[in-house]
Amino acid sequence: MNKKKIVNDPVYGFISIPTDLIFDLIEHPYFQRLRYIKQLGMTHLVYPGALHTRFHHALGAMYLMGMAIETLRNKGHEISHDEEEAVIIAILLHDIGHGPFSHALEEIIVEGISHEDISSMLMSKLNEEFGGRLKMAINIFNGTYHRKFLHQLVSSQLDMDRMDYLNRDSFFTGVSEGVISSDRIIKMLNVKDDQIVVEEKGIYSVEKFLIARRLMYWQVYLHKTVIAAEQLLANILKRSRELASLGEPIFTTPALSHFLKKPISRDAFMNEANHLEMFATLDDTDIMAAVKVWAAHPDPVLARLCRDLIHRELYKVDITNQPPDKQLIAELTGRAVAKYGVTKPLALYFVFKGTIGNDAYKPGDGNIRILMKDGNIKDIAAASDNSNLEALAKTVKKYILCYDKRLIEISPEVRKVRKSERN
Repeated sequence: MNKKKIVNDPVYGFISIPTDLIFDLIEHPYFQRLRYIKQLGMTHLVYPGALHTRFHHALGAMYLMGMAIETLRNKGHEISHDEEEAVIIAILLHDIGHGPFSHALEEIIVEGISHEDISSMLMSKLNEEFGGRLKMAINIFNGTYHRKFLHQLVSSQLDMDRMDYLNRDSFFTGVSEGVISSDRIIKMLNVKDDQIVVEEKGIYSVEKFLIARRLMYWQVYLHKTVIAAEQLLANILKRSRELASLGEPIFTTPALSHFLKKPISRDAFMNEANHLEMFATLDDTDIMAAVKVWAAHPDPVLARLCRDLIHRELYKVDITNQPPDKQLIAELTGRAVAKYGVTKPLALYFVFKGTIGNDAYKPGDGNIRILMKDGNIKDIAAASDNSNLEALAKTVKKYILCYDKRLIEISPEVRKVRKSERN
């Protein structure tokens, strides 16, 4: 069988599959599942083109990693073919543990366990299946390989993961502010003292990368309507789990049933193999199939939430710098009780608060190091003459209040008066 395949990627053009082992990993059911998991969760309800998948993203990150290794070799750094294959496998499989709708339902399907944990577990299973050939890749992924700079290419504040998702997400959403000069950044990479550094002449491309990441968070990842859609989906899963725990009959696919009808602890998931195998069959289609059926469920709360998601009747979201007014929350909750004839605890499915944060750069958390012309290394925040980077290094925290917009519907009489006032 010819395994020297080429994939036509809309972002980078033609991508070659570098080795037979990598081809076999891409063909594996664990990896093929990523075709059915959206990269950006519910973002397509705001940006209709955002229907790309984790499969797309993984192949793109693999392509960028190949470019990075070629660049470092051309600058005199010895990287063996085994190390090259291993670091490419590490980035290829870095998101293999994502559940349905990516981050939207993380730690809701299985509480207390991240997609990174599940990725590591699935890589270990693949290592067993492939006779130990993924051992170096796993060590690089976990940061235990002796050449630390290889791990930084997989996971850091300037890794191939972030470079691909910024370019790819901006491409599919149409948000041009996310476009970065990934080619130039990669060409400026170097290694000093076993650390990835960026040569000084690449500093402006890195600045643009950080600013693009900040803008993409506010315009895409933390867009208020995206938050509304993802919170609605999370509440649907929460309510369905409550009903299942009460013994209510509720439709699920076999994979979803495994996680919905019986809570699974982190320890159980980590130590009982059947949970991981069932997770590896779960994707977006399991969730949406259930949501469509639940829209006609006799439970009025679950049915309402599902119909709202299907028809894009999303929560209204207020984002503020201060905590939401308690009196307003109480008033909206009271309206939900009256409008839907539910108890106060159930009304909280229609009115609730939370927080969001945006930190484009975290000094001290795997710093972006700039290699100056005199050979010294400086953190990007110190090396840059852009004062905006100081602001990017601060976590911006905002408060959100989500509520059913029907709770503030204006009566026809009031609407008529307001229209006459505008005229």
